Amino acid sequence: MFTYIAGSGAMGCRFGYQLYKADQEVVLLDMWEDHIKAIQENGLKIIGDQEDCVHIPIMRPEEASRKADLVILFTKAMQLPDMLEKIRQVIDQDTKVLCLLNGLGHEDVIKKYIPEHNILMGVTVWTAGLKTPGTVLLTSTGAVNLQSIDPKGESEALKIVEVLNKAHLNVTYDADVLPSIWRKACVNGTMNSTCALEDCTIGEFFASEAGLRIVHSIIHEFVMVGEATGVKLDEQAITDYVMHTSVVAGSHYPSMHQDLIQNHRLTEIDYINGAVAKKGDLLNIPTPYCHMITDLIHAKEDILKIRK
Repeated sequence: MFTYIAGSGAMGCRFGYQLYKADQEVVLLDMWEDHIKAIQENGLKIIGDQEDCVHIPIMRPEEASRKADLVILFTKAMQLPDMLEKIRQVIDQDTKVLCLLNGLGHEDVIKKYIPEHNILMGVTVWTAGLKTPGTVLLTSTGAVNLQSIDPKGESEALKIVEVLNKAHLNVTYDADVLPSIWRKACVNGTMNSTCALEDCTIGEFFASEAGLRIVHSIIHEFVMVGEATGVKLDEQAITDYVMHTSVVAGSHYPSMHQDLIQNHRLTEIDYINGAVAKKGDLLNIPTPYCHMITDLIHAKEDILKIRK
């Protein structure tokens, strides 16, 4: 199965690397010139639980020409439309597209470019870190849940599950993946934005009594809005999952902190807390915490002069 990884930051490189090591044909696509040049000249360097270096192909998306059997989307949420425009030439009527982006609402964007029967939506709890251009930190293990958004596509999706599992990506076909996607979004909504605003690790924020009050309020807003859109969510189960994750990842600065505070890049806030606030407005459900957090992140982007 010939696969493009569309968006080859830390997570894209992890999936590309594991597929490559499983003897799958895979090409990384990215738009960061330093990253592309480093991998083309020196290979993709792996550090962490193992050390390795592989000479995996990488190029800009508009340079790709071979038709894809599978495209795995790992862009930042705000880069998704641009990426889909730039890879039109490698997608035909048989190309499957798997979205593993953080956040909510991506299927609405993808449907503008890809027939519904070819779209797979998923969620992953794998982790990775991009240390320098061309060097990725891989530690611990993870898993993936995915689903064809067209029920008729399940048999084709199961073939993709089989291929990904040959790469030890621990993939499960989930007949109802939306609750898992919302749960992951809620994890990000309680940790990414708050740690970016407070300039702290996850453990530091969750050790604060005031921080915990904010966390519980955010969870409640996610659950109320999610259920109103027809997603079955259990508030206590999500709370337990968030608290468990905060312990496991306590020493970690989440990705929004890395983007906003460490690297002064635009964040994905509009697809996490911002998405819940927007959906809440449409449904007449108050989401004051998600609204305020979204505005505060945008204010910080303005202060750092990184807003578009």
